[in-house]
Amino acid sequence: MISRCYLEITNICNLKCVFCPKTKRVGRSLSLEDFEQLMDKLCGEIKFLYFHLMGEPLMHSCLKDFILIAKDKGFVPVLTTNGTLIKRREEELLIASPHKIQISLHSHEGNAKDCLDEYIDDIMHYAQMAAEQGTIVVLRLWNQGGLDSANKNLINLMERYVPRPWTERYDGWKLADNIYLEYDGVFEWPDAEREEYEAEEVFCYALRNQIGVLVDGTVVPCCLDHDGDIALGNLFEQSLKEILESPRAKALYEGFSRHIATEPLCRRCGYATVAKRFRKN
Repeated sequence: MISRCYLEITNICNLKCVFCPKTKRVGRSLSLEDFEQLMDKLCGEIKFLYFHLMGEPLMHSCLKDFILIAKDKGFVPVLTTNGTLIKRREEELLIASPHKIQISLHSHEGNAKDCLDEYIDDIMHYAQMAAEQGTIVVLRLWNQGGLDSANKNLINLMERYVPRPWTERYDGWKLADNIYLEYDGVFEWPDAEREEYEAEEVFCYALRNQIGVLVDGTVVPCCLDHDGDIALGNLFEQSLKEILESPRAKALYEGFSRHIATEPLCRRCGYATVAKRFRKN
């Protein structure tokens, strides 16, 4: 079983974050029928279902239904959001109660938004209620070394809701039960038009513990293939087993086993190649 699938329920977003590569694909959202079809194809093959790749999941009108359907079929649903629509969708999110929600606080400064107080008020109001009913809330500041000038103000605002002391962790802080603040550095998204990075070896968990599924059903190796450059097959037309046993998928998997990136896009990925986030056991 593959641990996680990044399922793109929409590739449409309400923001234009400077750190996001965007997508050249036509804007589209999954229908309820299409979502259920994909659930049937992934059932028993995936554990964690991340509603994220490109796009803002809180923009999808069927989000609550998607989460409930996923839970009913045995998936563990996780959301990644910029948090700007959380007040509007708060009641539905509390009813659906995903396993975890990851909120990218760094999207705020990346869009030069005002009303920082209101933004954090909405997020922390939801976070505390969600945490009480068991949802894990991860507040992300993945902007270390980049657009991080607002971080101090963000943290001060959080303290109004969850006063210190906080418990320090390897990647940030535990603010309260089920509420975490997570730090990470900026990185270069893979770009087919960038020159290849020079690296003696490359390793990635693509196809080992993660896959991505774009809104049109295209299966890609990981959550960073934002334009479907490594299209391995389509779940609306094939089974996941058929796709993972294709020559291209096998070559990619076996290549990383030898610490070699067989795909040009992977050789242009700053997350795995430059930052070296992954380590093979």
